[in-house]
Amino acid sequence: MVRILSDDDVDSLLEIDALLPVVRDAFVKQERGDVERPDRPHFPVGAGIDGDAPLGTGLVMPAYIHGEPHYATKLVGVHGGNEDRGLPTVNAQIALTDAETGLPAALLAGTRITNARTGCIGGVAAAELASSSPVKLAVIGAGTQARWQARCIVTATDVESIRVYSPSDSKRECADELESEFGVPTTPVESADDAVADATVVVTATTATTPVFSGEALRPGTLVIAVGAYNEEMRELDRETFSRADKTVADVPGEVAETGDVRATDLEADDFVPLGDVLDGAAGRDSDSEIVVVESVGSAVLDAAASEFVFERAEETKAGREVEL
Repeated sequence: MVRILSDDDVDSLLEIDALLPVVRDAFVKQERGDVERPDRPHFPVGAGIDGDAPLGTGLVMPAYIHGEPHYATKLVGVHGGNEDRGLPTVNAQIALTDAETGLPAALLAGTRITNARTGCIGGVAAAELASSSPVKLAVIGAGTQARWQARCIVTATDVESIRVYSPSDSKRECADELESEFGVPTTPVESADDAVADATVVVTATTATTPVFSGEALRPGTLVIAVGAYNEEMRELDRETFSRADKTVADVPGEVAETGDVRATDLEADDFVPLGDVLDGAAGRDSDSEIVVVESVGSAVLDAAASEFVFERAEETKAGREVEL
């Protein structure tokens, strides 16, 4: 029997405060080598259907954490045009397979899991690397992932205020939603540099292909968490941000080095401290005045950990439904 979990089922089982330590532990295990994480292929999809450009990107993300009862395979579609269709930009499904027998165990709606575990990357990074508390948070982007980043950082740290910037009017809706949800004063602003000015933590969660703010606007001690650029065409940060950074951190240094953010600099994979080392206590801030940049492309290890977490809760509560394939 295979347990099927819908998006509503996943929503009922996910709690950010409980997921944050799961994500943190997954990063540590990844850096210690206690996982299997094959390369993730990504490929254009929809080419030729609507002109010559592809309509989106397909990704396959498998992973196994040693000793866990299941391994995970996530199928992802990233379609930037979905915002105009009123659909999520990222859509995903996660298959859990019994690690001992190879039998299928579960199929989970993966979009919310992807959003939550990616948000938790910002949460654990901010909890570990923010230079001061309370946090003054700047969010560049106002879509689904920008909101998850804010949720997870608010949960993981003490946030004093939030500024939101997006070139669209969605920044106002995003600000209203976050303030209503958390009671933290949240202001939509008219430029990215206005958002970044005086912020202690800056999050970029966009699909941009050119830098979204000026590195000159960063104050000493700022933590920058960039989660939007995952391939060589995408770029959120300018060279000045990296030039001013005293420390650069990456969740997967080898893959981060291939993103548009890093390819526009002279940095290589070895120039990034693995986030797992930071969370394991082997690296971190040397002073509160350092500017620290965290680059994230995501890791299938987080999907494996998060989906196992959700599946265990589903088994306990009998959530979802069981079907025979």
